[in-house]
Amino acid sequence: MNQRETGTKKEQLAAAYLKQRGVRILKQNFRGRQGEIDIVGIHQGYLVFVEVKYRRTHSMGGALEAVTLKKQQKICRTADFYRCSQGIGDFAPVRYDVVAIQGEEIRWIKNAFPHRYAGGK
Repeated sequence: MNQRETGTKKEQLAAAYLKQRGVRILKQNFRGRQGEIDIVGIHQGYLVFVEVKYRRTHSMGGALEAVTLKKQQKICRTADFYRCSQGIGDFAPVRYDVVAIQGEEIRWIKNAFPHRYAGGK
């Protein structure tokens, strides 16, 4: 299995995991010029943008550490584009979550990071 196939499989696993925990999935693999968001959903009144990270082992670092500041900024820019394209206003409650899959362990980190602007604010 190549990396893309593995990534797709883990994203599907994460989506199923989130559905079981009450997340209504709106979109998977949303792509825009700004980047990609793995999962967009609704959970407890929040529009949730989810980054899925998988690491087979700890040798390359943890899955959560792979969501760098630069990656967070890219996710936020893409989330802004998603909201705009869907007619969702600026005041809608938004949350950025990470589903970290390390081997067979799945961790869902709610509100993993705040909205990050391109300037790092």
